[in-house]
Amino acid sequence: MVVLMYRKQYMITQYVNNQQITFIPQLQDRKFEIENMMDAIFKGVFLKRYRDVIPEIRAICMEELMVWMKLYSSVFLNDSYLKYVGWMMHDKQPDVRLKCVLGLQGLYQDQSSSKMDLFTIRFKERMISLTLDKDHEVAIQAVRLLMVMSQSCEDVLSPDDHKNIFQFVYCSHRPLAITAGEFLYNRLLSNPELSRPREGASDQDRHRELVLARVRSLIHFHTESKLHQHVLYLVDSLWDSAGTLLKDWTGLTSLLLPHTSCQEQALSSAEEAFVIELMLASVRQAAEGPPLSGRGAGKKVISTKEKKLQTDACATLTEHFIKVLPELLSKYSEDAEKLTSFLRIPQFFQTDSCDLENSQYVQALLAELEAVVDRHTDTGLLETAARSYQSLCAQDSPWHSLARPTFDRLIQHWTNTLGTWLGESLSSGCFTASEDNTLEILSTLKKLTAFNIAQDLSKWSLYELGTKLLEVEIKHGGLPTEVTVEALRCLCSCVLWKLNTFGEGVTSRESSLQQRNQLRAFCEKCHRCLSHAEQLVREQAFMCLSDVLIAHNYQLQMWDSSAGTPLLYTPDPKLQKALLSFVLEHVFTSPELDTHSSKVTVSESECGEGRLEDLHRRRNLLASYCKLIVHSVLEMSMAAEVFKQYVKYYNDFGDIIKETLNRTRQMDKIESARTLVQCLQQLYLRLKQEQDRGNTCSSRVQTYSSIKELARRFSLTFGWDQIKSRESLAMIHRDGIEFVFKGFVQQSEKHSPPYISYLTILSEFSGKLLKLDKKTIYSYLQKFAGEQVISNREENWMPLIYYRASLMGTAEGEDATSFISSDTNKQPSLTNRSRSPSIKQVNSEGDQRFLPPSTESKGNKVLRSCEDSKVQRSSSLMSDKGPRSSDEVDVDTVDIDV
Repeated sequence: MVVLMYRKQYMITQYVNNQQITFIPQLQDRKFEIENMMDAIFKGVFLKRYRDVIPEIRAICMEELMVWMKLYSSVFLNDSYLKYVGWMMHDKQPDVRLKCVLGLQGLYQDQSSSKMDLFTIRFKERMISLTLDKDHEVAIQAVRLLMVMSQSCEDVLSPDDHKNIFQFVYCSHRPLAITAGEFLYNRLLSNPELSRPREGASDQDRHRELVLARVRSLIHFHTESKLHQHVLYLVDSLWDSAGTLLKDWTGLTSLLLPHTSCQEQALSSAEEAFVIELMLASVRQAAEGPPLSGRGAGKKVISTKEKKLQTDACATLTEHFIKVLPELLSKYSEDAEKLTSFLRIPQFFQTDSCDLENSQYVQALLAELEAVVDRHTDTGLLETAARSYQSLCAQDSPWHSLARPTFDRLIQHWTNTLGTWLGESLSSGCFTASEDNTLEILSTLKKLTAFNIAQDLSKWSLYELGTKLLEVEIKHGGLPTEVTVEALRCLCSCVLWKLNTFGEGVTSRESSLQQRNQLRAFCEKCHRCLSHAEQLVREQAFMCLSDVLIAHNYQLQMWDSSAGTPLLYTPDPKLQKALLSFVLEHVFTSPELDTHSSKVTVSESECGEGRLEDLHRRRNLLASYCKLIVHSVLEMSMAAEVFKQYVKYYNDFGDIIKETLNRTRQMDKIESARTLVQCLQQLYLRLKQEQDRGNTCSSRVQTYSSIKELARRFSLTFGWDQIKSRESLAMIHRDGIEFVFKGFVQQSEKHSPPYISYLTILSEFSGKLLKLDKKTIYSYLQKFAGEQVISNREENWMPLIYYRASLMGTAEGEDATSFISSDTNKQPSLTNRSRSPSIKQVNSEGDQRFLPPSTESKGNKVLRSCEDSKVQRSSSLMSDKGPRSSDEVDVDTVDIDV
């Protein structure tokens, strides 16, 4: 039986072998047929459709080609087919580029990079450039592709390539920054060489050495990049990938505290500053989370799970820092910058999860806080400490009973000290303090002002102490500049707290009058300080006035009638004029004067930084003044002087002025338009007066072309919605026509209104009118000027012909060319000549491709007849009556003296 079974098995084996020998050629033949069929499909379909005009078809071709490469890599994964992927990475459609990048990720992940060496060398630069793609998703996936390539091929990316990719951790688009942060973490922070432990080291020492190595890698990257100074954005980018390191506050603080076993690995002062900033950024990220300023479209809605994780992280950091923060404050007690960072941490404590078991640590923290604010007078440090005290003294805090008495005792001590020093220094009615006493007064006043900004200290009568100092300065002078500035800030914070608390209960008429008298007295003191000899005092008085007046206006808007008598105060006209004069004098300064005022010994970099600081200071002043107008504290007409500077200072203040213009238009469209008219007419009259006197135009008087350019910029702010701005534009044209023809009586054909050239400026607003409104304005023009004047074609009436052409859309403005360019030697040209009305008119009658958007309403297409074309061709041949090119036209040569 056994022999029969073996024989049967042997026969079956022989049969199978014979069958395999028979089937192998058949399988090979079928494989060859399939390959031929796929090659035919590729040549017949793919080669014709991968460049199809429809982007979806191109994307499908790339996606399916990647599938073929994965499933049949022996045939399709070669340079003959990969080149199509490389070419299509330059496609104009982001979807096609995205399919290419996603497919390449899969190919490099399948360890097929050995077959793609030539492709990688050829198209590596393109793959790196895709990280800068305008489509965010393509850029994100391009970074992931480079990450996969770096993992599969160690040397495919150079150190410079890695450095350029790592810079995306600072970009404004958060998903791209997070992807770059993941790349940075995988490349630098998770390097196996960093985790090699020292022989004989304990687990605690090994953990500390690993944290130290990773932190130093981050320090090296941050200092080498020299691209961004804010560690907060780096932490946000690394939060998802390196959260374990960033949340290891025990390991981070161990690097700052003394450690006996690793003295040779101690951090330098710069490295300590980076660790402190990194730790503060991680605490903020754990407590508040994204988005950051400039990164993220809006406020993110936190889910329940994320809220729980955030709460747990806050509880963990509170439990840790409440114990180690006193020791850290004691170690860095002399370094104000590092102390400022440490003092921000208590503001993120989660007080509702704490108990009284940590009372000894809280007492130690309060003692160190008191020592810090007694020792230092830095404004930033004091304001941060005041915010931390505010968090610890909150009513819902379990440490309120410990922190509040300490805080009150500290404020009382400073108040008594300041009162004693002022009593000695102001005994004779003048400020007679010595230099040491002045420093004591200044430091104490700084501390009280910083804490008064954070919390209401009205019960300590700080307003009376500050009033004494200001009254002495106003009457007799002699007060140091810094003391005067701090006194203004202290009084301003007191008044703001009074305005904030006023109306919380039922107010009587007497209390309302008392509060108004205090407000008026403070505004009068600030008004007097606007003419102070020191610029710092003048600027601080202006900022205090702006803040107080805006707060008062907000209080009136939010006033509840059931609360009693409101606090009514209106700044007098002298104060309003003083505010305007201050802005014109301190904000709109000539850059040439700033250049000559700089010292020769100052380096270019220091001079550049000084100019940036000066520009930032002037922008703050202008923004404060514009807020007064937007909040209806000042009349809207007070903005005319600011609007006049829109073109001249466009690079420095254009965004602020434009936003103010838009806000005022939202408040009252007609009044805002009237302000623009007032602005243009005042500039025009000022130029007219200078020409009547025969004076050449100085830098303080804008030229005719600049006024016309200003009108053009104003017209552009109305946007494309012509219906929305109909009333405003009609009012501008109506007032302009009245300004030119009111009171004019024609005595002869050559006699024209003195302000007729203003119509050329007014024509800049014609393009924003509806076709129906143009007819209405033209009828109004006929009514005012008369039919005889309208039909007059003398040279001194050319502005009227030009304005009429802008309303009628006819070819009657051709003769305006000779008027605009008749006198080329009266004024120097200061602006772009291509904006001349003659060029615009010639273009409006000729080729529509050069038609500016202000000459026709949106969507209004006018078909030019053959007759108009003939007229245009004939006018272009008349070289004696018009310019040959735009270079021959000068808008500044318009003579207003008609």
